[in-house]
Amino acid sequence: MAAGVTVICGCKMCNVVALQPKDRLRQDGEAIAAIYRNLGTATAEQMVTRALAELALTMAGIAAQLRGHELADLSRQLRRLQRMAENLGMVSLGQVAGNARDCLDKSDPTAFAAVCARLMRVAERSLASDKGLADQSV
Repeated sequence: MAAGVTVICGCKMCNVVALQPKDRLRQDGEAIAAIYRNLGTATAEQMVTRALAELALTMAGIAAQLRGHELADLSRQLRRLQRMAENLGMVSLGQVAGNARDCLDKSDPTAFAAVCARLMRVAERSLASDKGLADQSV
């Protein structure tokens, strides 16, 4: 349950609730399993580790662009993030990156801001939960 704060709104007391959204992450383990099957454990582990590092760097670049309000080339970076996430079976991250790109391309600043906030949450949780992804073996 979200914590509430009581404030005075005009002549009456109002309860303001701070929401803390929790997105459910969807992942497709078959994507990683296929990499391990096709490349073997040692090679797959190196490749997945590199791919996760590249994904994290891409996400950090996107976050910096958003903080600096630099929208040039952002659509391309979001598409890149979407492809990398999909290749690693990070279904939620790929979908949210695509949604952010759609909002940006449609010039919808309100939806873009909301989806970007969701992108940051999903990316943080996806990368935190996938620290052990490279250690999986099939």
